[in-house]
Amino acid sequence: MHRFPTRCVHAGTIRDDVKKGINSPIYTSTSFAFIDQEDTVYPRYLNTPNERAVAEKIASLEDAESALVFSSGMAAISTVLFTFLGKGDHVVFQKGLYGGTTHFLDRELNRFGIEYDISASQSPEDIESCLKENTRLIYIETPSNPLLRITDLEGVARLARKAGVISVIDNTFASPVNQQPCRFGIDIVIHSATKYMGGHSDILAGAAAGKRSLMEEIYQTGLNFGGALNAMTLYLLERSLKTMHIRVERINQNAMELARFLESHPGISTVNYPGLASHPGHGIASRQMTGFGGMLSFEVKGQDGISFQRKLKLIKPSMSLGGLESICSSPAHTSHRHLGPEGRKSEGISEELIRFSAGIEDVEDLKADIEQAL
Repeated sequence: MHRFPTRCVHAGTIRDDVKKGINSPIYTSTSFAFIDQEDTVYPRYLNTPNERAVAEKIASLEDAESALVFSSGMAAISTVLFTFLGKGDHVVFQKGLYGGTTHFLDRELNRFGIEYDISASQSPEDIESCLKENTRLIYIETPSNPLLRITDLEGVARLARKAGVISVIDNTFASPVNQQPCRFGIDIVIHSATKYMGGHSDILAGAAAGKRSLMEEIYQTGLNFGGALNAMTLYLLERSLKTMHIRVERINQNAMELARFLESHPGISTVNYPGLASHPGHGIASRQMTGFGGMLSFEVKGQDGISFQRKLKLIKPSMSLGGLESICSSPAHTSHRHLGPEGRKSEGISEELIRFSAGIEDVEDLKADIEQAL
């Protein structure tokens, strides 16, 4: 098997036998022939040539047997969960999930008769304490959003195997550049491909990868849910995946330097970044991540998060993450606003907390902008 950077560029590429172009041809048709064809190709069936090309690349990068691409990260999450959960089933979620995921499980699972518990922490022991006889799935996210807490992948995978349940992870914050959970025994890996996989703040997409037998079940649910992508977005996603390795490497470097800068700054009270030796999950992160990622969060002193962000000149207060440009947001007003004041307090989300997505700019310019805003 080729090394990771080579697979970013070449895995899954469609061979152009007509004009010999080096890029995958774009198949914009929504109607394909069926007579004397081995497969029935249709965009909603998640099996167009461009869909398969991107899925093959993502499977290769995640060291997974198979993958599927969806219209958003939440489309991937909902399709995976509803594939394996039904009325009377139980699922365990770790503490500290993406706010959209928390809102989804609170809004949707109860009305479909699906039980769930949220563990007291990210530890396998606390996750295990939530298991029941009807538990079918364990769902984790590491690093977590937005406090960058770390979950032990091997510990959770071992726990899931022992209990005979499926393990699922949201790997968006890490990206496959920094973390490949299938290597640690996790069954299914989910991404908001809008983020580091897309990487240019211009597409919306999701992905799931994992064991072939499980992915075949997810595929059948995906046919009914209809969360497919169009050919042009698939083309943009494939293009972006080719440069993901070099983009994320630079982003890793900037995030590490910014975390060290913020940790020593008198205007900052707390910095959450797994690359720092002071981070409580640093040891586990060092074992299971090849890089510490581009996401960090911190709390400012003497002003709330919104006031601080209004003073920024280069860094843009903006939603989402994982692009070329450095952006920041207030989780209390964006990703976790649905939780309400008490829910945010229980999750450790304060008004002073800033979630920061490092870009590829010169890090000294980023430091200067943060300095003048503080």
